[in-house]
Amino acid sequence: MSFFQMVTFPANSYIIVEGKKDANNFYIIREGKVRVTRETAVVGEDPNQVLGPGDFFGVVAAMSQHAQIESATSLTNVSLISVSYDQFGTLIQKSTAVAMNIIRFFSMKLRQFDTTITRLSFRNAVEEDPNELFKIGEYYFQQQNNQHATFAYQSYLKHLPNGQFVPQAKLRLQTMNQAFQGPAIDYTKFNRNYKDSEMIFCEHEPGKELFILQQGKVKISKIVNQNEVMLAVLQAGDIFGEMAILDNKPRSASAIASGDVELLAINKANFEGMVKAQPQLATRLITLLSERIWTAYKQLANLLLKDSQARIVDTLMTLAEKNRVKIAPKQTYNFEIGTKDLLKMVGLTDPKDELIIAELMKQNKFIRLDLGKIVCSDMAELEKLVQFYHKKASMENKLKKLK
Repeated sequence: MSFFQMVTFPANSYIIVEGKKDANNFYIIREGKVRVTRETAVVGEDPNQVLGPGDFFGVVAAMSQHAQIESATSLTNVSLISVSYDQFGTLIQKSTAVAMNIIRFFSMKLRQFDTTITRLSFRNAVEEDPNELFKIGEYYFQQQNNQHATFAYQSYLKHLPNGQFVPQAKLRLQTMNQAFQGPAIDYTKFNRNYKDSEMIFCEHEPGKELFILQQGKVKISKIVNQNEVMLAVLQAGDIFGEMAILDNKPRSASAIASGDVELLAINKANFEGMVKAQPQLATRLITLLSERIWTAYKQLANLLLKDSQARIVDTLMTLAEKNRVKIAPKQTYNFEIGTKDLLKMVGLTDPKDELIIAELMKQNKFIRLDLGKIVCSDMAELEKLVQFYHKKASMENKLKKLK
């Protein structure tokens, strides 16, 4: 990897600092040991990770072009390979193995973050399990959505031909005048087409492929507490379903066509070859995973804030950062959402909760409503307010540990 810059740091040096913006480089350790820490500890993650030769850090910020979500200090004298985000395609061509390690690590990290977020947000969420396909079918059957119910029942029969709900699933399909088996998928064909409302894959279903959305829109949803929760609406160029082929886990959500959809399907067998042949695919995938991990980390940090006002302003800041809004004094930004939408984002659904936003706006005049939409007239002040709440939460956590 002589093409890339080699850098050295003496022991006890800061290499990257959490919160620093314009982070264009990530690092692969050649020699020595590095400690990676986060200001907000992520549930289930070691808050003080020690990395050694072959490990990497700083990828999320470099590839997503957001602020650093971690700090790294050298425990010993260290020698590092420094890779800028625009050199990633070259890295893949020089060493596909490194790229694959980053992709696999990211998918594992994202799965861990998603599981934690789901557990904290939706307390009754169920782990991915093909046995749950029958329940998904039942949900859609009760909703009189025969198309999606049929897909879920057929998927259950396909993956669990001796499952305990086989008789019930067959009876449901007979009731709807549907075959026990769904249409066969030709896995040798890369191009797939779906009509409006067709299910591409179902939550809990074992997965064999990831998809690149070529044309149309795809809705990603999940059944939680007998409600269908919309997680995202994907556009052309987006990649989805990558978790199934990277960590061999069942689908964590369902993908449904919104309008006519054209997809490019990539399976486990040809994935690594395609990464090597088309470095831009791996670059796109890691950029996407970096963006998702950054967002997931922000969500987790938000969920750990106890103060409702703190969670509201932190959510506003995350929305602004996601949309690449300039953070500067007197910089105005219209969030294009109302108070109800904002409250839903932080899990506040009681009508009385609108008083929290009213009080927030009374105390901070730079946040206001304009034609029903939330507007900030000074993004630098919003950033200061968010930093104040995070420092306050950090101090409270430290005091709690001392007791």
